[in-house]
Amino acid sequence: MTLERYIRLFAGTFILVSLLLAHFQSPHWLWFTAFVGFNLLQSSLTRFCPLEIVLKKLGVGKPSAGCCS
Repeated sequence: MTLERYIRLFAGTFILVSLLLAHFQSPHWLWFTAFVGFNLLQSSLTRFCPLEIVLKKLGVGKPSAGCCS
């Protein structure tokens, strides 16, 4: 899976989980949803994504040894 797909997976998961928490626990979880949305917006404008930095440090998105594609 590519780095971009991991970022989309994380963002989508965080949004859905925060919406579930807002529905079942407290509406204050919607602030987390807004934070994720704001981060997606700013990263599309500035090309700076904190999650991308973390994932790269963890080795996500780097080709593995012996990979042909």
